[in-house]
Order: sequence, then C-alpha cells, then structure tokens
Amino acid sequence: MSDTELIRLRPRRIRLVCWTSAALLLIVFSLVATSLSGPTGDGYGTFQRGDQIAMIGLGVFGALGFLLFTRPRVEADARGVRVRNVLGSYDLPWEVVRGVRFDRGAPWASLELHDDDLVPMVALQAADKELAVDGVRALRRLHQAHQTRLAERAAGR
Repeated sequence: MSDTELIRLRPRRIRLVCWTSAALLLIVFSLVATSLSGPTGDGYGTFQRGDQIAMIGLGVFGALGFLLFTRPRVEADARGVRVRNVLGSYDLPWEVVRGVRFDRGAPWASLELHDDDLVPMVALQAADKELAVDGVRALRRLHQAHQTRLAERAAGR
C-alpha cells in the first residue's frame, strides 16, 4: 500500500433508489399539475396556471429532498479520512481515530474516535453488502498503515 493511495467510497443502492424516487416524484407532481384545471369543487374558485406551476415546484423540492440522500461519501488517504453525510461533514486525521467499526446489525459503518465518539459513515451502508465490507477493509488498512508509521517513528527516536 502506497502513501499516495486515495480511497473514495459512495453508497450504491441508496443512490439508485433516491434517483429513481426523485424522478418518479417529479413525474407524479407534473401529472397532477396538468390535471389541475377547472373549478376547485363547488365552483367558487378555479385552478389557474400558477397552481400548476406551484405543483411542479413542489415536485422539484421533493425530488431535491430525495437527492440529499445521495450526498454521503468517504475519502481517505495517508493523512486521514473525510466523511460527508446527509447533513454534516468531518475531516479527521488518523491520529484521532481509534478504529473503523461495522457492527453486526448496524445500518452503516462508523469511525470510533479516541474520545469515545462515534462518527457515522452513511456512505458505507449495510445494504451495499460486499461494497461496504470492502470499503471498511480498505479504511482499516489505511488506519493500520498509519499506526505502523507512528510505531516506526517512535522506535526510531
């Protein structure tokens, strides 16, 4: 393993589900918008072009909400690990990481820090099966390489 190795990890299954759901939501809201015409019920009001545009706008905002869940990713190299979740990001040097965890039954992997905090890595989801396991193994190799370098420096003193 070289010091210049860069690992980039993104979830697969959730991205597919979110993109499909966003497209379907936009289609449904567009179809509903085109069906909005005529009186609103008892005839006191009528649907206007603005109502149709508003429905499409709601579909766009809903689709964008789904696409937020495609945001998670993890990047790691010899310096440390950068985690971007749905909301929030972390840039952590390996010095603060105690280990990489993927507990049985957990929905995603996490980083265990020396201060006993756990940082979730939503990009490594159990739903992605082997892809997530391979990602955790790669992160563990980088973390172990960093630990080895620290031990070599300490022994060299």
